[in-house]
Amino acid sequence: MKQAKYSLLICFLAFFLMALFTHTTHGQQVLVGAEQSQLYLPLIQGKKVGLVGNQTSILPQSSNKHVVDLLLEKGVQVKKVFVPEHGFRGTADAGEKVDNSVDQKTGLPIISLYGNNKKPAAEQIKDLDVLIFDLQDVGTRFFTYISTMHYVMEACAEQGKKVIIFDRPNPNGGYIDGPMLKSGYESFVGMHNIPIVHGLTVGELAKMINGEKWLKGGLTVDLEVIPVANWTHSQAYSLPVKPSPNLPSDLAIKLYPSTCFFEGTVMSLGRGTYEPFQMYGYPDPKFGTFTFTPVSINGMSKTPPHQDKLCYGVDLRGESLNHHFTLKYILDAYQKSGMKEKFFNNFFNTLAGTDELKKQILEGNTETQIRESWKAGHEEYKKIRGKYLIYN
Repeated sequence: MKQAKYSLLICFLAFFLMALFTHTTHGQQVLVGAEQSQLYLPLIQGKKVGLVGNQTSILPQSSNKHVVDLLLEKGVQVKKVFVPEHGFRGTADAGEKVDNSVDQKTGLPIISLYGNNKKPAAEQIKDLDVLIFDLQDVGTRFFTYISTMHYVMEACAEQGKKVIIFDRPNPNGGYIDGPMLKSGYESFVGMHNIPIVHGLTVGELAKMINGEKWLKGGLTVDLEVIPVANWTHSQAYSLPVKPSPNLPSDLAIKLYPSTCFFEGTVMSLGRGTYEPFQMYGYPDPKFGTFTFTPVSINGMSKTPPHQDKLCYGVDLRGESLNHHFTLKYILDAYQKSGMKEKFFNNFFNTLAGTDELKKQILEGNTETQIRESWKAGHEEYKKIRGKYLIYN
């Protein structure tokens, strides 16, 4: 346990050191949308405001002050806070129920947008003029904060409310990759016809959702994006806080697009350790010489797969921070398993956003062969993406 605590400390130190080098561009500080109050205060003064936020809704250049505190200090009439998966302080496990509550610091009512209430009800926003969306995304289709954004935009479009996006850099924003979502496989972990690594900030994606009329019934919302200053898609960016409980480091965020597929299999991806998404394994020595034992960790993973079982597999903690999406980990584990169809669970196709990837793996296709099948979809997506880019 002492070793695990040291590992967690090292992760936090790595986050801090990376932040020192990646929050400037040519000597200029990267400023997230929330830090540019001169751009948005004129839009919300005298308005009744709802905030969609969580632990990531902070101002990195102001000692990580929470944006809700800044808004209240500036005299903005914040009436309520809406929270996504993982809750307002980001401590709920993946899939864990998030209840309505009251923020102890501000006294504001907190309304959960997870579980049965993924979309703000008309009753919940009728007393508001504008909703501010300020969540840190990690650039993958299956990270649910962008699904929450879709539903917020849709609810506001239906009720005639304005949406303001406080934009933030995408730490996986320098490329696009992975299968496109196939019609019929839409879900809360994949709502849009985009690749798994979509290469957009939430502000750019919001513009795409609006511009392509992807909201229900082809509605569009009154949308304003407060852009990031001094950042481009080609620039590395280290997040100042964990975007979710099980993404504790820059490396975990880089590996997440590749290793999240293990959620749809019999494998462990390291939930129940202090370095999830940075390893994979199974309780069988044939999967590798690296070993780890998932345990219950409050605030990260209370009931991880293969809890308290010794897992054998592969350690990815030495991978480069330049890591891009790959299928080699999932193909390696599948081939070692010999389980065929039983290697997968019912969640795999939902994560992939298509049934084609599973079929290709079962047929023994190589990564090169599988990637060939994505080319046409990527080319079409690039044409659409180009219309909405803010940070060229």
